[in-house]
Amino acid sequence: MIEKSDQPIGIFDSGVGGLTVASAIKRLLPDESLIYFGDTAHLPYGDKSKETVTYYSERIAEYLLVQNCKIIVIACNTASANAYERVVKLVGKRAIVINVIDPVIDHIVERKKISNIGVIGTKGTINSATYEKKITERKSGLRVVSMATPLFVPMIEEGFIFDDISNAIIRSYLSKDQLKDIDTLILGCTHYPIIKNQISKFYNFRVDVIDSSKIVAIYLRDVLLRNQLNNDKNEPTYSFYVSDYTDFFKTISKLFFEEDIELKKLNFWS
Repeated sequence: MIEKSDQPIGIFDSGVGGLTVASAIKRLLPDESLIYFGDTAHLPYGDKSKETVTYYSERIAEYLLVQNCKIIVIACNTASANAYERVVKLVGKRAIVINVIDPVIDHIVERKKISNIGVIGTKGTINSATYEKKITERKSGLRVVSMATPLFVPMIEEGFIFDDISNAIIRSYLSKDQLKDIDTLILGCTHYPIIKNQISKFYNFRVDVIDSSKIVAIYLRDVLLRNQLNNDKNEPTYSFYVSDYTDFFKTISKLFFEEDIELKKLNFWS
């Protein structure tokens, strides 16, 4: 059971992508303590089976429970699509579990003046058809097309951003016929906000590119307030763990948090 409002918020992803969510949470909720886990030893999650992604997600959730987290944010679309229900069952009443898909669905169906929605993400997220199913169930009449962009995550994790290589890959994917005539594009992977400006530029800023990180942070704030779990007692602390150290993780974390962070390696599979 959740006992204290000053318990930390746990956030996990396969790598650096979840830092976009963690950063948005830190900006919106500066009093909250955060524990971040990037499973860099097993990235990307997008090309792995549902069973494998669920196994990794459950093990990480167990660790975050041991760290006494009051809320666990699955800051990975692939894990959200494939492991959310299993993690909720595992966690029970010991913590609240939030995924990064449902807040975006809520945001989309409340919008007006949209009709043609594109979704890009990993193979795991796109093959689950989660966005398409949930959007059309909630709001009929919307056209939703999905396309896997599997090179984006390794491209970002290897540091190929804001350069000719990343621009060429982005152009190759987004120029495909599936995404023709869309007015809204959902970034169905928390890595993708890192290249949001490049994606928007490809569309000459005429397509509304939906970044889940801010939407999830607002959703989390509402959950905290609704359950009277917002921290107003102790100074916040921040802990960052990875299952395998990478130089780029350190670099990108400084980009989002505007300060050097202490990065600790923690691999509870070995």
